[in-house]
Amino acid sequence: MDDHALSDSIQHEARFTFSRSGGNGGQNVNKVNTKVHLSLSLAALQGISELERKRIQEKLRNMVNKDGELHLDVDANRSQELNRALAIARMEERIRTALKAQPQRHRTKPTRSANERRLQAKRLLGERKRNRSGTWQY
Repeated sequence: MDDHALSDSIQHEARFTFSRSGGNGGQNVNKVNTKVHLSLSLAALQGISELERKRIQEKLRNMVNKDGELHLDVDANRSQELNRALAIARMEERIRTALKAQPQRHRTKPTRSANERRLQAKRLLGERKRNRSGTWQY
């Protein structure tokens, strides 16, 4: 992965649409298009291999539509420019985290003392339930 090429391609290939945002802002919310919808084609990304492209599509599948475009909405600020910069930063962050390989998990066995504690807790619970059975009458 080439970080610089990826960052440049995100900034150049991103398409923005704007809409009215909800939340704080009073009357300004009803008349100014500050919410940012960012669309980015996975095929247009530079600086990543095909394997990395597939990994992004798999990890961010809830953000990818059937045309292979990533979508992101941001309406955190009242300013359209701040929301646009935030959308680019969030998209870069999500792509980079999707490309990080997860470490392999090594299976381990519980220790003998942990097993004994678990079985002792089960015995106590069973004993408590057995003691309940004869004392309660309707």
